[in-house]
Amino acid sequence: MLASLRDFKPDSDNATPLYLQLANKLAQGIQSGRWQPDEALPSERLLAETLEISRVTARKALAMLCERGLLSRRHGSGTYITPKLEQPLSRLTSFSEELRQRGFVPGSRWIQRESGIASPEEILSLGLSPNTAVSRLKRLRTADNVVMAIETTTIPAAYMPQPQLVTDSLYGYLDAQHCAPTRALQHIRAINANAEQAQLADIKPGAAMLFITRIGYLPDGTAIELTHSYCRSDYYDFVAELFR
Repeated sequence: MLASLRDFKPDSDNATPLYLQLANKLAQGIQSGRWQPDEALPSERLLAETLEISRVTARKALAMLCERGLLSRRHGSGTYITPKLEQPLSRLTSFSEELRQRGFVPGSRWIQRESGIASPEEILSLGLSPNTAVSRLKRLRTADNVVMAIETTTIPAAYMPQPQLVTDSLYGYLDAQHCAPTRALQHIRAINANAEQAQLADIKPGAAMLFITRIGYLPDGTAIELTHSYCRSDYYDFVAELFR
């Protein structure tokens, strides 16, 4: 391990500050899969001794990667690789599908599964008639037991009469009922976490989150899904490939 760690040694003859060189080298190592999500990074002391740099240099490099969201500090434990979910904006997939494709174990912690009458927002977003029955789901979405997002979903009760039957993947359930969305519109914006969101996502109040509103449609154009997701910005990346 120490031998491979020396690959990250900064070049003292390079004009770029040593801490910035180290931060960039570590970032490349993380993104190339040198360490696994949630794996502990070598300590400041070990980095300093192995790479023959000062602990201040190591500390500044790690702090920069924490600011970038690539690392997270755990009090009394160390510095760990932050699990990252890169979700393409051009493909409609479920949270569970994306996680499994990237080697994570998806999970849900249920907060609410109930039926009710559509609210004005739900009526407008889903094109429902007043007093239409809907099913509502609220849960924490996890990757390897780390909370990634808070998600609330509304489905017309005609397509989901018993929300308690959804146990894992929502799209998996809808697929089994032959009513999964085939396209969706998403709106993404930045917000600051309120007290409830911060507690649920284990972040500080006021921390940045990505707020995503998605409306999913059946092949005939019927709106079937309204989902609000509050995603941890340190764990979530959205990727769009552009061409000219």
